[in-house]
Amino acid sequence: MKLLHQLNAAFTGLILVVMTVTAIVLYSLIMDIFIMDEKRQLEMRAELLVDILNDPDRLLQSPEVSNLIQDQNYPLLLFDRSTEELLFYTLPRGAANDWVDRYEEELAGSDTWDSGYGQYVISDHELRGDQVLVMATPIGDLAGIQMNFVWRMVLVFIMGLLLAAAISYLFTRKLVTPLDHLKKEVQKIEKRQFQDVRPVKATGEIKEVEQSVRQMAGELERYIRSQQQFFQNASHELKTPLMSIQGYAEGIRDGVFEGEKRDRGLTVMVEEIDRLKKIVNEMILLAKLDSNEDIYNPERIKVSEWTGRAADRLLPLAEEEGIKVEVSVQEDGYINADPERFLQSLMNIGRNGVRHASSHLYITVERNGEFLIRIMDDGDGIDEDVMPHLFERFQKGKAGETGLGLAISRAIIEKSGGSISAYNGEGTGAVFEIRLPVEE
Repeated sequence: MKLLHQLNAAFTGLILVVMTVTAIVLYSLIMDIFIMDEKRQLEMRAELLVDILNDPDRLLQSPEVSNLIQDQNYPLLLFDRSTEELLFYTLPRGAANDWVDRYEEELAGSDTWDSGYGQYVISDHELRGDQVLVMATPIGDLAGIQMNFVWRMVLVFIMGLLLAAAISYLFTRKLVTPLDHLKKEVQKIEKRQFQDVRPVKATGEIKEVEQSVRQMAGELERYIRSQQQFFQNASHELKTPLMSIQGYAEGIRDGVFEGEKRDRGLTVMVEEIDRLKKIVNEMILLAKLDSNEDIYNPERIKVSEWTGRAADRLLPLAEEEGIKVEVSVQEDGYINADPERFLQSLMNIGRNGVRHASSHLYITVERNGEFLIRIMDDGDGIDEDVMPHLFERFQKGKAGETGLGLAISRAIIEKSGGSISAYNGEGTGAVFEIRLPVEE
């Protein structure tokens, strides 16, 4: 069943249940209301009759007594409660005798009296001496009025139900139509037709879902493109050393390279194999970092200790390049990270800095709600065309090696709950900023 029909059926069913419960409650209350209203009218008539009976002159002259006595809708009973003598009655004698017998112990003060002849709404009043005047209305008469009212109420409920169902259909259709359109857009994403995804006119939570779907489509498109670019770059990066190895191997096999050339060829083959191993290892590491494999084991580590270790390990390369490494920790503390992976991320960024620095590489640590680690060099900075893709895989700048180091650093930092960014500083070269939450 379509969602439109499900919602309509649920809403109509809910209205039907509510109306049914309301009808049952009203049906039970209507009779109580009718009885109260009838008792009020009986009391008004009884008070009038009592006044007339208590006034002998008015009793002889007023036609109202005759009218009340002859009104068949209001049976009368007048009796003496002390002697249980029937003085006057216009209802069946059996009912009159029954009421007189039960009056003292059971009926006095009740709103309704019953007998073998039916049930009545009662208004009883005491007159002079022990005389009691009782005026009654058969409840059967009220039941007829009640049923007439009920049928009218049923008709109103049916009309209300039809109207509510029509309004429900209109509102539900307005609600479901954007979902139908959204389903078609999701099907385009399924078929990878990202360029054909269009906004859906909607409001509220559906609009939020629609925006999330379009953002997801954009992310999927970028991810697929990056994967395609990754495989293209990976195949190119792997192809180059393999071609060198193949060329020298075939030359040595065929006797083209002999003596010194053969030795140089073997050296090149070993270097290319090492380079190939490094690329493959870094690709595997990136794949594992992107997956949920258990290669990242965070623990509570001290920031100054591991930034100091990174500087110590950079020292041989820095001295070889004539670069001075300076470390400044303004406020120390702890973070939650994998020690070796965190050191690897600092080393990857630091080696880039050493290669591009003119004379200095600076590593600073600040703490202001979070840790801010800056790695800065005094070189020429990052090319503007490289900046947007700096942390992508196989994106190499000047003197780059595999193009995977910064991508690995970003993956490690993000695994640690932090973020990394880069820009060109004023009066300095490249600036890499690492932000990490403080571990208390």
